[in-house]
Amino acid sequence: MTESDVQQGSQRVRFPGISPRAYEHPADRGAMATLRTVPGVSDVLKTLNSLFNERAERLVAVASHVRVGPSQYPVLDRLRVESAEVLDLERVPNVYVARDPNAVARTRGIDEPFIVLSTGLVEALDTEALRFVIGHEMGHVLSGHAVLLTLLDRLLRLQRSVAWVPMGVIGLRAVIAALHEWQRKSELSCDRAGLLAGQDPQAALRAHLYLAGATDLSQIDIPSFLAQAREYEEIEDIRDSVIKLLAVESQTHPFAVVRASQLQQWAASEEYRTILTGDYRRRDGEDERNPLSEDMQDAAKSYKDAWNNSTDPLVKVFSNVGGAITDVADKVFSGFRRGGPQDTTPDDGANGTR
Repeated sequence: MTESDVQQGSQRVRFPGISPRAYEHPADRGAMATLRTVPGVSDVLKTLNSLFNERAERLVAVASHVRVGPSQYPVLDRLRVESAEVLDLERVPNVYVARDPNAVARTRGIDEPFIVLSTGLVEALDTEALRFVIGHEMGHVLSGHAVLLTLLDRLLRLQRSVAWVPMGVIGLRAVIAALHEWQRKSELSCDRAGLLAGQDPQAALRAHLYLAGATDLSQIDIPSFLAQAREYEEIEDIRDSVIKLLAVESQTHPFAVVRASQLQQWAASEEYRTILTGDYRRRDGEDERNPLSEDMQDAAKSYKDAWNNSTDPLVKVFSNVGGAITDVADKVFSGFRRGGPQDTTPDDGANGTR
């Protein structure tokens, strides 16, 4: 990876004032909206924020990792600055490179979010695939995800420290499960942010290929790879459906093949092309003041469409018995639209900074 490998940022469309709602997956917004309504979540997050010192986390990063800058990993620094410019972040987050043979990228921090890339990731990916990864992490910053991701880390640490208290563990597990469900959906949103930062679907696909296990791309057939996602989605044995549920429960990210398929579909969509033309939601627009009900409606539509299009036998079972539930849900959402409960987002920092 050299300076000559980096395409000029001016060759990419920039998105002044872009709102994270422009690219966020509706299931992500719905999971966030649902999380706000879970009893006790706000109190837990506020308590965690007071128990841990963010300055200490930043100091550990400074002391343990290489901070990217003009004289240290200059190519990564260019990608960092250009990605922030394309997505119009108010502040360019610091990026660190940490010694780790695994492919890892994470964004943490509450007041000052920062990004950490593993050496395993930096050494394996080409420049434009790294741009996608950095753009993905910038998406976490813009969407305010860094706050919840940081608090989830702290919550997991706290869970280990109170593991000997049965009731305490049960309570924490409920909050952790809700946060993990949201986290998996948030990764789909930030894959879209990464694509907007690089505007190169093939580079995004190369990143997902590597995460799935590809090493030499000359030995990979792209149609066959994407066909794996269809095979995963179109299973016919209900036992496999149960296995899927159990497997994803412990995952912080959707499976790489599924992520690749989802993002390539979005890259081919009218929604993506419209954003590239400059027609997108902005942070200071009237449409930013959306009530909780709109996020819930978007999520409901997303899940409904996914269920209707699914061939998963377990999903079919749920769908066949869920007609009455859907009718009730429609009435509930109609109540919201008529001026029912509005967004009661707790003041826990969950919306984060842009």
